[in-house]
Amino acid sequence: MKLSIFTTLICLSASGLLQAEPVEILSFESIPGRIRHSNPTLSAARFRINEALGKLKQSGRLSNPSLETGLDHNVRSAEGRVEIGISQKFPLTNRLALEKEISLAEVDAAEAEVRNVERLLIAQAREEFIKALSIRERMKLLEKQRSLASELASFISDASERGEISTLDAAQARLAALRLTTEERRLEAEEIAVLGILRPLVGIDATAKIKLSGSPPPIALPANAVQKRPDLAAARHGLIAAGNEIALEQAKRRDDLEATIFAAGERTEDAPDGLENEGIIGFKLSIPLPFWNDNQGNIDAATARRDRKAQELNALLRDIHHEAQSQLAMMKQWQTLIDELDDQLLPMAEEQTSLLEEAYRQGQGDLQSVLASREQILELLASRLDATREFQLARIRYQTALGKP
Repeated sequence: MKLSIFTTLICLSASGLLQAEPVEILSFESIPGRIRHSNPTLSAARFRINEALGKLKQSGRLSNPSLETGLDHNVRSAEGRVEIGISQKFPLTNRLALEKEISLAEVDAAEAEVRNVERLLIAQAREEFIKALSIRERMKLLEKQRSLASELASFISDASERGEISTLDAAQARLAALRLTTEERRLEAEEIAVLGILRPLVGIDATAKIKLSGSPPPIALPANAVQKRPDLAAARHGLIAAGNEIALEQAKRRDDLEATIFAAGERTEDAPDGLENEGIIGFKLSIPLPFWNDNQGNIDAATARRDRKAQELNALLRDIHHEAQSQLAMMKQWQTLIDELDDQLLPMAEEQTSLLEEAYRQGQGDLQSVLASREQILELLASRLDATREFQLARIRYQTALGKP
């Protein structure tokens, strides 16, 4: 009997474990690794490198040789000629070397573009992580506030039963506690929306629960970072490739030289000796003459493309500077607000609330003042959480603007 009960308990426990929802632990520091390993957008972007490597493998190659053959036959006699040869084109310029250099620059640009996709994905995931963490901190704040509100409501209900406090005060205290529950429901909806964005970014299944572990860096202005943005590197490699494309189009002014080696067998009639067979080995050279097409249109287009990429690079540098300075200014403002809340506003509000609650318990104050004071503390604490969230988001954007992972 005991063995049967023990076996049943084991089965029930195993069944519960099998049916339990999976839990994924996610921290601020683990986000980059998850992005690199599990993000499908980044996986797709990596094929850009394979495409560029394929072009590199194909660039700088001579064209395939051509096999030429011919047959002549005199319809009035037995005379005829058979010829076979191999032709190969050779560039008169350094066109093949330029094609190789352009492909190498495109490979470097593709690698930088993939790193840029990774940079943006990590920044987006970290922003959503901060938002989710902030929502959960707000929930903890509401839980604490609801506990205090329930305690006050219990005190008022007891006092109301003894006839010391109006029943209206008891109803109002219960209403204040219910309002906090409504706010919690709203935050739960916000959390679902944020996690819905975060899950696919870090490769977490839609059915798995997410446990947010650790905390973001402390509130402090980051040190100045060197600009290492991969999209900046990609733009520079693109500019190098564009400069080589101008040289390539200039090299294309001269068409390729064509050389042919051939062998021929010929049968001719030499009277009065009759038919004779002869063998011929020869060499032909075809030299292009640059009379009608100097490729100037393509040269002009390549020059305009190089100028456009140079301007785009300058614009990107300017945007990086403005974005970084803007986010740095925002961090300073949010840090100032957090310091004011910690050093002045919150201590004053907590002290005032404590005095009002003590006065109300002694029958020397009114409930409206106590509830208003508690509401003020809740708003100040919520403001601090919001300021902390905005500071962290600004820091992520600042570091992302400078290319720091």
